[in-house]
Amino acid sequence: MKILSIVESAYRGTLEEQDDTVLWLNHSVRNAGAELGLLLRGNAVNYLARGQDASGLTFGDKPLAHPLQPDKELEALIAVGVAVYAVEEDLRERALAADRLIGGVEKIHRQNIATLFDRYDRVWHW
Repeated sequence: MKILSIVESAYRGTLEEQDDTVLWLNHSVRNAGAELGLLLRGNAVNYLARGQDASGLTFGDKPLAHPLQPDKELEALIAVGVAVYAVEEDLRERALAADRLIGGVEKIHRQNIATLFDRYDRVWHW
């Protein structure tokens, strides 16, 4: 079964989590043997920016001990064969130039999202 997982809402941070729950779930689904594609759109395209550093993030007087590194999580997904896509217009709206992004990501135009759906048996939207 081929699954396209769409991530639109970006991680907002909690003390309990040191990773994005949806990215973690996608790792698990891939590790279980599913053929997986991941489409980033909306604010989630910010995950593609290289070198993100959330160390120093605190909630009141409680520091986040294991800060999120979405760029590294996505690189790990790409390394195990997950196709990662990003909506080009969303990247442009957030001024994310190609030289600031991790490699291995296919940019698609918003108008072609429905065509991408046709490549997959299931579509999950987060």
